Amino acid sequence: MAILAAMIIASLSSSAVADTAAVAAMLLPMMKTTGYPIDRSAGLIGTAGIIAPIIPPSIPFIVFGVASGVSITKLFLAGIFPGIMMGLCLAALWWRQAKRLDLMTFSKATKQELCISFKNSIWALMLPVIIIGGFRSGMFTPTEAGAVATFYALVVSLFVYCELKFKDLYKVILTAAKTTAVVMFLVAAANITGWLITVAELPTMLTELLEPLIESPTTLLLVVMLAVFVIGMVMDLTATVLILTPVLMPLIEEAGIDPVYFGVLFILNTSIGLITPPVGNVLNVITGVSKLPFDQAAKGIMPYLFMMIGLLLLFVFVPDLILVPLSWMQ
Repeated sequence: MAILAAMIIASLSSSAVADTAAVAAMLLPMMKTTGYPIDRSAGLIGTAGIIAPIIPPSIPFIVFGVASGVSITKLFLAGIFPGIMMGLCLAALWWRQAKRLDLMTFSKATKQELCISFKNSIWALMLPVIIIGGFRSGMFTPTEAGAVATFYALVVSLFVYCELKFKDLYKVILTAAKTTAVVMFLVAAANITGWLITVAELPTMLTELLEPLIESPTTLLLVVMLAVFVIGMVMDLTATVLILTPVLMPLIEEAGIDPVYFGVLFILNTSIGLITPPVGNVLNVITGVSKLPFDQAAKGIMPYLFMMIGLLLLFVFVPDLILVPLSWMQ
């Protein structure tokens, strides 16, 4: 249920940090009370949190699409199946650990309880349906989907759930303005960095350096993914995407690699960086919420981290796992 909750919230927040903080604050105390190992539980929820950048509406996909010129709609559609695979792999690994550690299991909810919960949450669950259905049907663009989703969430919060009060709107708008300002400053700084990179002819130098690998797209992807993984360990996701995208895209296009496919791999790789020591933002969030020492939280997240790396390698070697579902949805 923790994984499913993380995936549902991911489709609403699209922020790995917010997703992790919300799910961890709600479920970690319950998991600790029932005797689950707190480090493994924290690792599970932290790793489930990085599904948020992959499942639409994904902020990193929007940033990558703007920086690369790749269709954001296609990126959103291409991220659905990998995001589901991430959740399924996490569930399988947790099930295996639960069996091995003989953890407590709970009775299933009755049909009546499920119906009541579904009825209470139907308005919130309609948000991702509206977003994906809207730009998939051509009713609006991904940018316009953000405005539609914001208006819908505002109406539902004010008049359906009544959790948001009119007096709180100022604080909400101010927080949104601050968050947007931070992102736009990052974009501005990245544009300057991109200009400096172009003037210094770094893309050309990188192309010449990796030119022997262009004839072998899989080998090229492995090298690029390794470089992105190392950089992602010490740099924030948004900054990594904004700085590296202009450098890597010419090389990817020259090698004939599908840019949408590469975008999914790139964002998945940078998302994994959110749970890797020493900087990982999500790892730090889960450390704070669980009140675990950093090294113990990092140890608890390792099995899931290795599983995510394995899934990334699987996508590198089997592109059809991303491209075929994308073609079905298109």
